[in-house]
Formats: sequence, structure tokens, C-alpha cells
Amino acid sequence: MIKRIFLILAVLGLSACDQVSQKLGLEDPAKKEAKAEQEAKAVGSACRQSGRAIEDCYSIYSWLPKAGIYTGWREMDEYMRENKLETIAPQLPPPEGPGSKKKKKAQEAASESETKAESKTEAKTEAKAESEPKAEKH
Repeated sequence: MIKRIFLILAVLGLSACDQVSQKLGLEDPAKKEAKAEQEAKAVGSACRQSGRAIEDCYSIYSWLPKAGIYTGWREMDEYMRENKLETIAPQLPPPEGPGSKKKKKAQEAASESETKAESKTEAKTEAKAESEPKAEKH
């Protein structure tokens, strides 16, 4: 009886190891690569169906492997030519890549500092113009 309970607990505990390691970011590199390859293939197919150029897909989805994007794009191109399908215009803008939020924050901070610097220089030039005596014309 105790052996059965121990066996059941061991099986349940070990079955959750994949989920726990995935939550912690300790994913197997081979599985991660295979997943990224499949995602890239799907993205390439979607890009071709939406009429995007392969170079645009590479730049929009720069975090995915280019080989997978190309494979998906090529397969969808063949499929569309065989079945005489038309492209579908995308309804939504392209998604932002991972880490783009950090880049946006950095760009916003840089633009804010530039705006502040410009306003300071404008204020200085206005102050100089006001302090200079104006020459009267006779």
C-alpha cells in the first residue's frame, strides 16, 4: 500500500518536471530550437499568404531563424501557385519582437531628452534676444 502511494507520488512529481523547468526558463535547447523552427515556418507561410516580401518578413521577425521563414514562405508560394490562390491583405500591423518594449522605452527617453535640450536652447536664444538692446532707426 505504501509502495503504491510512493509510486503514484513519484510519477506525478516527475510528470510536472517539464512544466516546472519551462516556467523557470530551463527549456531543453533542442526542443526550443525545434519550436522556433516550426514558428518560423508558420510565420513564413503567413507572410507569403499576406503578400509580404521575404526580406520584410526577415526584418519584422528578426528573432526567428531565417531558414525556417524561407522554408515556410517557399512552401506557401508553391501551394498558392498550384491552387491559384490570391494574397490576403494583412488586417493588423506586424507584431513587436521580443525586447522591443525596452527599445521603445530607450527611444522615448532619448527623444524626451532631445526635446528638453531643444527647449532649453530655444529658451536661451529667446532670453538673449530679449536682453539685447534694440537699435532704434532714425
